[in-house]
Amino acid sequence: MNLIDLKKYCLNKKATKEDFPFDDKTLVFKVGTKMFGLTNIENEVLSVNLKCDPELSISLRNEYSAIKPGYHMNKEHWNTVILDGSIEDDKIEWLIDLSYDLVVKGLPKNQRELLKK
Repeated sequence: MNLIDLKKYCLNKKATKEDFPFDDKTLVFKVGTKMFGLTNIENEVLSVNLKCDPELSISLRNEYSAIKPGYHMNKEHWNTVILDGSIEDDKIEWLIDLSYDLVVKGLPKNQRELLKK
């Protein structure tokens, strides 16, 4: 998965926006006001930080060498997924979906209700 594919997949999710709230190289994908993905667009090897269930995070890190504790994030709830071709795109899309769903679950009820429309 390359940057264009990553952006396209993330931005296709309902009520998703892209933003650069930290600097001009850290692209953040948000649903509502909450982040579900972050990537540095200037890194030589593309990676993306994604939210994940803590128990599943441990399992994924053991299974894939390209999944690490979240860089500059809460390492219990976030993974850095290195997009070096070692993980199939459908698995990366599943991880993006999981991150998005976890963030949506944590949104205030009124924001979740708007997503259902």
